[in-house]
Amino acid sequence: MEKLLLSDGHFQKIFSILMIVIVFAALIYFSNLTFRRIQKRRNSIFTKFLHSFLNIVLLFIAIYSILSQFEVTREISTVILQSSTLLIAVATFAAQQTLSNVISGFMLSASRPLEIGQKVKILQGGSLIAEGIVKDMTFRHVVIESYDGQSNIVPNSVIDQAVIVNANYVAGTGNFLEFEVAYDSDFDKVRKVIRHALETEPYVTRKDITITTSNLTSNGVIFKFAVWTDTVNENFTACSNLRERIVEDFRKEGIEIPYQTIDLNLHQGFKSDKDACRK
Repeated sequence: MEKLLLSDGHFQKIFSILMIVIVFAALIYFSNLTFRRIQKRRNSIFTKFLHSFLNIVLLFIAIYSILSQFEVTREISTVILQSSTLLIAVATFAAQQTLSNVISGFMLSASRPLEIGQKVKILQGGSLIAEGIVKDMTFRHVVIESYDGQSNIVPNSVIDQAVIVNANYVAGTGNFLEFEVAYDSDFDKVRKVIRHALETEPYVTRKDITITTSNLTSNGVIFKFAVWTDTVNENFTACSNLRERIVEDFRKEGIEIPYQTIDLNLHQGFKSDKDACRK
């Protein structure tokens, strides 16, 4: 009878652990599914952080619930809880860096000095820590993809204490383009060509912008204007399209883009030193 009761007790523990695994696996699955749907509508740094933090909390509760099924674990937990002051002191000291990253993650996700898809520089003490596009955020770190494709994984606490240079803090992304034309060019025609290129470029969000003469050089006049788009990637594409389009239209309209050349004049009748000596 004892063996039967012991077997029943083991069976109940196994069944309880199995149910805990199934329940928390289902919760994590539905959490991932829900946040994926939210991120399709709005892929923000707050939802990224909350998703990561919620999964960690669910995983921690699941592990604790499984360990609680064993008598030894319950006894250890009781002893530890009786020494709650010592536990808090030890846990705080051991996990102070992790807690710092979690708290900094809450602060960053709430204030949002940077966002997914934005172009940022992280500076600390005058040194550049990371530069690139913000790709992801977890409860511990922020992932910044540099322009050469490498991922910079920076702890939340470091970013929270650093200077963040955000090129996209305002709505949209802006960049400047410059074109140099010869002094004898028709400046009204130059502006007309540039404005037409801006109006026909689909990624450009602000069509009515000011086209200025930013500088005078030894070769000609430099025209400068801003290119505004919704995202950084769209801005790269729009600037590339505009460079090709404007150069092509300048060529069609007879607008010269000056560049330095070297003329080599070879005169006939040049006599070598040997011929000169003979005479």
